[in-house]
Amino acid sequence: MIAATDIADAARPRPQPGNPILRWLRANLFPSIPNGILTLVLVAVLAKGLHGLAQWGITHAVWLTPANDSSACRAAHGLGACWAVIPEKYRFILFGTYPFDEQWRPALSVMLFIALYYVSTRRALWRRELIYLWIGALVVISVLLWGGVFGLSYVSQDRWGGLPVTLILATFGLAFGFPLGILVALGRRSKLPAIRSLCVLYVELIRGVPLVSLLFMSSVMFPLFMPDGFNIDKLLRAQIAIVLFAGAYLAEVIRGGLQAVPRGQYEAADALGLSYWRKHRLVILPQAIRHVIPPLVNTFIAFFKDTSLVLIIGIFDLLTTAKTAIVDPAWQQFSVEVYVFVAAIYFAFCFAMSRYSRSLEAHRAGR
Repeated sequence: MIAATDIADAARPRPQPGNPILRWLRANLFPSIPNGILTLVLVAVLAKGLHGLAQWGITHAVWLTPANDSSACRAAHGLGACWAVIPEKYRFILFGTYPFDEQWRPALSVMLFIALYYVSTRRALWRRELIYLWIGALVVISVLLWGGVFGLSYVSQDRWGGLPVTLILATFGLAFGFPLGILVALGRRSKLPAIRSLCVLYVELIRGVPLVSLLFMSSVMFPLFMPDGFNIDKLLRAQIAIVLFAGAYLAEVIRGGLQAVPRGQYEAADALGLSYWRKHRLVILPQAIRHVIPPLVNTFIAFFKDTSLVLIIGIFDLLTTAKTAIVDPAWQQFSVEVYVFVAAIYFAFCFAMSRYSRSLEAHRAGR
């Protein structure tokens, strides 16, 4: 009589003899002669490209030069990169026209933003105290950037620029756009025709135009509707436009999550006698948001990069300060290196958000 374990052992695939690395290469890169030839061609092209990039970016690159002297970089132009432009211009790229002797203040503000992001990713700290920490830290950041108190000199918003402005636009845009998106998503599913129509009109109107047009509206046309003598700062107007734009897109993502929640969850919450807001806060929204974590983070990443569009209305965000930094004729030829530096900063923030999204998905799956 054959035991069940013998049948299971017979059904289990036997390990193949030989080196596992060679088996993987044979199965994935050289399964046939045409595929093997294509693999070799692609490897040769990639190796040649990496070799040329290494020569340009490392071997023949100029790393340091005397202050404001680009002669060595000009001599190597076309052969190697001029990374010396980064230590020469990095303070203007990161902080714009903020007073040179006071640039420790925006630098400390950036560090506080990064610390807040890190603390907010720790699930053990997801308590009410975290909200108070955010409020306190944002007050400290405002004091640092504006000054005018505690012996700090006053710096108007016109002098702000670089990475702090990018982080401000992205942070407040998503912090206010997310709850706005939740309210609009709930409004689109409301049984009241007036609320539902108003939310549909808002979403379709905002999603039907590019962000650039909203920024132009906020910068050029919005002041025309204000009373004489009443003016809103340009940075604040751009922030409002980004919040409205983010809210419309996030509303559609969250609405998809709400539709993915089984109907039985709504009925169970109603059977418990929960009110409308308690039902959505305790039962529906947590499930809906878990369903749409990947598209939510993808939207966050897209909006973080879209903050660079404010250069069109004259706000000195990170990309604008980088573009302005190479106006100097001595360094004008080395714009590629400056843009690579800025791209690395954007990549660091976007990659961190992507990794955090993966950790959330893994936690949701119980891995």
